[in-house]
Amino acid sequence: MLNTDKLDAVVNDNFKKVKLGLLFSPFCLLCLVTFYVIFFNTGEGYVDGYVNIQKDLFFYLNGKLSEFPNLQFNLTQLGDVLIFFPFLTVFIVYAPKIWEALLSSAILSLLVSAILKKIFAMPRPAAIFENESFVIIGKILSGNTSLPSGHSIATFVVITILLFAFMPKRNKYKVIWSSFILMLGFIIAFSRVGVGAHYPIDVIVGSIIGYIVTVIGIQISNKVDWFAWISNKRYYPVFILSLIIWGGVIVAKILGDNLPVFYFSLFSLIISLCLITSTYVQKRY
Repeated sequence: MLNTDKLDAVVNDNFKKVKLGLLFSPFCLLCLVTFYVIFFNTGEGYVDGYVNIQKDLFFYLNGKLSEFPNLQFNLTQLGDVLIFFPFLTVFIVYAPKIWEALLSSAILSLLVSAILKKIFAMPRPAAIFENESFVIIGKILSGNTSLPSGHSIATFVVITILLFAFMPKRNKYKVIWSSFILMLGFIIAFSRVGVGAHYPIDVIVGSIIGYIVTVIGIQISNKVDWFAWISNKRYYPVFILSLIIWGGVIVAKILGDNLPVFYFSLFSLIISLCLITSTYVQKRY
């Protein structure tokens, strides 16, 4: 049986090691991406320039990744917080500090994503290219909300939380863990190119922003106890009701698109629901 207090203490200790200095590299990377977009803009205009500098890469990646349509369609669902977050619901009991940081980061990412999408108003691939010229898997998205990729931001919120929450102490294992978890994040994020919903730079920028807002979200959760009530078992009935409703939403998704990833997400919710209910009953009786 996991020692919940010990695990939460480990996560809390790891989060305290997350400093704003970790934002230096991603900010530099964002500057490089911005420089690339501006420098190689061929002068056709803001939108045409942005699209043309990555047109060939988009078609190449879309063609290669879409060779595995079922895999891409399942992976891209993980960019939806309704599907990805359930895999972390078990930590409501075992490491509530994770959810304190997760909620802080999620709220911040939602605001940042909405603002940037409004500012850039970049048309999606389906609004620019002939739909027959590339592979579209799932719903055709043709609005002006391509930059940044919201799914990539959401993916890297989860990935970054896991990255720092369970960061090993030894440097050798830090490299292995970081490489694995970041690679997983990019595999999920680039599925947005595979399904024809985003350009490569949308995904790269979204991933970087997801990392940045999560580092800030962890900092916020370290200094402000907005979500400290999550660890209080008296509020477990709220979680129980929320998970039941959440499960109903996922069941509706299963009825719409019968995807394996939805079953895994639903199974995670059921396990967490049983665990939270059992813990609450033991506390009361």
